[in-house]
Amino acid sequence: MSSTGNVAVRFPGAWKPNPASSVPLFEQLRLNIIERADNGTLAPGTRLPAVRSLAGELGVAPHTVARAYKELEAAGVVATRGRNGTVVCARDEAWTSLSASAAAFAAAAKAHGASFAEAVQLLAAAYDRG
Repeated sequence: MSSTGNVAVRFPGAWKPNPASSVPLFEQLRLNIIERADNGTLAPGTRLPAVRSLAGELGVAPHTVARAYKELEAAGVVATRGRNGTVVCARDEAWTSLSASAAAFAAAAKAHGASFAEAVQLLAAAYDRG
């Protein structure tokens, strides 16, 4: 649950994806979570429902929710914390997460003998595919 003022808000509430929309279902979910995180309806630290639970509630395949969560995590909007689930990140938490990921990538690139230029090229290619 998240709170706005004194009112507890349960995600996703009454929201459901629109299967008739030309926007893919995972993208509708992703955009809804971003909007709620941006407007404070989903406060930093709010735990999102488990993939299977949310999929059942929304009437979509678990892969749909998993893909939305994966893309949100890649963008730093949420963080997956193992058994603690998926939580909404504060902007500085997202930055910390990105920084840790960058450090891990740099260490792996060095360990594999990649030059800085090669590492940047790999990162740019991955970024363009995302």
